Amino acid sequence: MNPVAKKSPSRNPSTSYRLLVVDDEETMRRSLADILRLEGYQVQTAPDGEAAIALIGQETFDLVLLDLKMPRVDGLEVLRFAARAAPDTQVILLTAHGSLESAIQALRCGAHDYLIKPASPQQILDSVKSGLSRRTETNQKRLVIEQLEASLRALKGIEETPPPSEETQWNWLWDDVQVDLKRREIYWPDGLVRLTPTEGKLLEVFLRSPRRVFAHRELVLLAQGYETTDWEAPEVLRPLVSRLRRKLNRVPGGKRWISSVRGSGYVFDPPSGES
Repeated sequence: MNPVAKKSPSRNPSTSYRLLVVDDEETMRRSLADILRLEGYQVQTAPDGEAAIALIGQETFDLVLLDLKMPRVDGLEVLRFAARAAPDTQVILLTAHGSLESAIQALRCGAHDYLIKPASPQQILDSVKSGLSRRTETNQKRLVIEQLEASLRALKGIEETPPPSEETQWNWLWDDVQVDLKRREIYWPDGLVRLTPTEGKLLEVFLRSPRRVFAHRELVLLAQGYETTDWEAPEVLRPLVSRLRRKLNRVPGGKRWISSVRGSGYVFDPPSGES
């Protein structure tokens, strides 16, 4: 008798997605989490808006299912925080007290979708899949654009730094590495890194005052333009600094330029001879 070949289990693509469920009603929170886990998603939960803000500031989530009506910190406040601290994260708002005005306000604040409780499991799953597809498409488009721009520069022989003009603001970083603050681009002979507006502003703040320790609240004000509380500022800043560090890690000599100063903030501290 020939042995029966064992079929290897196929990998569920859902397991690569991290979701956060936020609801102050325990039964609803558990129910939503169970529905999503049965589909293979990695799920964390938060019992209120304050806990959600802390988690979003510390960790990366692909999508957040968020109750609108919660005591103290409501869903719109969490949504606004996510839009600043984790702009790639998709947010779906759920509420039992829906209105046209609240739906419009949620969408204007950056929500992917707005569902009225009790939404069916299929409605929730369809909205989640749509949100995750949107996130994936956005990330893929950004990556393709970066790769095409880098390839185009290489094909045109623009690996050599173009001469400064009235539209560029050049700063030397290290050896052949330069940054154009206006275009938010870091160049070196074999590569290019593009920064988001907020990442570019943060790097500009560091470049103008190397080796100076910036407090969290000061950096949020200088880089993002708004005041925060002492407890909120580190949570807002942490994902932004993390993204900038990841991009600088791709730049020759760019590792460990940004250091955390425990209990104080951050410092841009290139080795002697840089900046």
